[in-house]
Amino acid sequence: MTVSKPKHFSMIRSFALADFLTLGNGICGTSSILCVAKYLVSNDSTYLHAVFGLLPASLFFDIFDGRVARMQKKQSLLGQELDSLADLVSFGVAPATLAFAVGLRGGWDAAILVYFVCCGLARLARFNATAAELADEGGKVKYFEGTPIPSSLLLVTMLGFFVKSGRFGDQIPLGAMAVGPFTLHPLALVFFLSGCAMISKSLRIPKP
Repeated sequence: MTVSKPKHFSMIRSFALADFLTLGNGICGTSSILCVAKYLVSNDSTYLHAVFGLLPASLFFDIFDGRVARMQKKQSLLGQELDSLADLVSFGVAPATLAFAVGLRGGWDAAILVYFVCCGLARLARFNATAAELADEGGKVKYFEGTPIPSSLLLVTMLGFFVKSGRFGDQIPLGAMAVGPFTLHPLALVFFLSGCAMISKSLRIPKP
């Protein structure tokens, strides 16, 4: 009995159009993280401005990959996992690194940003684990438990406003304070609250 060898790039060949759109989400998110890193080493705010274009582009891909998958009736477990991983990069890690770059660099700030990302990770894992239970007869989930992770773009918009008005770095709103051995920028608490909202089971957000 002969066993046929898998073709080159067999995984990529198996991707549906929706999966490529999901990869677009991940590409934009990863590119935004690299732009943040470039800003930190060059202090060129052009790279920050690029981030404020890339992350909304991630949302564009995130919205349309699901619509295309439903339209083509090619929703799969692979696509679902791919979508979650891309969302974690674009709407979890990228906003956290952006916040660090624009001024939330204290020890407590860092702890809060790590908490925010972990909440996003837990939120996505819970959705994947419970989606089948929450779905209707047509397979569509009617509501989110907790705020969806793309809601972090509201925080990105807030940071974009501060950057545009020159209120970042040492000029970031609400200032800073010493709390024990570390520094806390009160603005970081917005990320803490966002993380709490993502993992809340009592918040039910209708899914479009």
